Amino acid sequence: MTEPAPASVPPAPPGTADCPASADAPPPPEAPSAEPAPQPAPPFNGPLMLHMPVDVRNLSLALLALFASVALLHWASAVFIPIMLSLLLTTALRPAVEALRRWRVPRWLGAGVLLVAIVSALASAAWSLSDGAGQLVDSLPMAAQKVRDNLRARASGGVSPLDTVQKAATQIEQAASENSAAAAPRRGVQRVIVERPPFNIRDYLWSGTMGLMSALGQLAVVIFLTYFSLASGNLFRAKLLRIAGTSLERRKVTIHVLEDITRQIQRYLLVQVFTSILVGLATGLAYWALGLQNAAVWGVAAGVLNLAPYVGSALVTGASALVAFLQFGTLDMALAIGGASLFIHTLVGNLLTPWLTSRTSSMSPVAVFVSVLAWGWLWGLWGLLLGIPVMMAVKAVCDRVEDLKAVGELLGD
Repeated sequence: MTEPAPASVPPAPPGTADCPASADAPPPPEAPSAEPAPQPAPPFNGPLMLHMPVDVRNLSLALLALFASVALLHWASAVFIPIMLSLLLTTALRPAVEALRRWRVPRWLGAGVLLVAIVSALASAAWSLSDGAGQLVDSLPMAAQKVRDNLRARASGGVSPLDTVQKAATQIEQAASENSAAAAPRRGVQRVIVERPPFNIRDYLWSGTMGLMSALGQLAVVIFLTYFSLASGNLFRAKLLRIAGTSLERRKVTIHVLEDITRQIQRYLLVQVFTSILVGLATGLAYWALGLQNAAVWGVAAGVLNLAPYVGSALVTGASALVAFLQFGTLDMALAIGGASLFIHTLVGNLLTPWLTSRTSSMSPVAVFVSVLAWGWLWGLWGLLLGIPVMMAVKAVCDRVEDLKAVGELLGD
């Protein structure tokens, strides 16, 4: 009886013969679970929130330091204003001193000659225009009184009931005072008469002299500081580089900051000189064409006051309108003179100057306007002149310091 043949087994693939079943074999794929698909999140209807870490301590210290700096600048304005004026003049006159040095003129001699020439030219111009300026100043109170009377007469159109009542009250008071003076004083009653102190011209001369001496003293301080700064050359710059440290990167950043400050201030001064000359010429020609007396004096005054943004234009417009009314006697000519000045200052001083300043300093016109307001509140008239150069220097420093780039971005255009 024959045995059945064994079932044939397919040959194993090569390399797997005689190998037991491995326990590391991948498990068979599982059947997909029957879990439900995730539903989309409902739309968020609340406001978007930006989470920014705020260090309250550092922020408080920064605000306290800012307030302390503002208080110090206001309290010590008599010291800081001459220093800032000296730095401004030094930056403006340094190219001329360097040009004289290239012609073999020492710095100390070139700086002295340049400052003496500038002071002499300003003094001679002021002396030549002093008579006309004195006439203008003397005529302003009379012009203001005349304008007020004319406006009152036009507004009332004649004698108003209020004027009649006031006149009657004045007559009654005068009659009562005459009767009381004629009557004998009562017994036991002492009459007191208050007399005004007599006019003493020495008081006015003394106060005016003290103000003039103070102004001349500050002018002398500015001139001497400017002379020493120009004569020292690049000494201040070399000291700043040594203070910055020995790192090449820090020295390079310091040099770039100083160059940016110098370049922007020089451009700003060129813009101011150009616009002031343009305003002065336009104002003088317009007043000469309209027949106003001392048109040259008005042109010089308009050019000088143009250095004080927004305030100088208002002063020139109001004063010239008053003098025009005194000269011509009509409100039409006064309005014509004031309108011409207002048009020139609006076109050149209040539109062209801020635009050119923002272009040359990379500062936004809003930052320029706010800077003028802030520094004018802090230092008065000098703040209007020095505010924009100070903010240019602040922006140049902030653009190069990593932690202060936000401030530079706010001031930029």
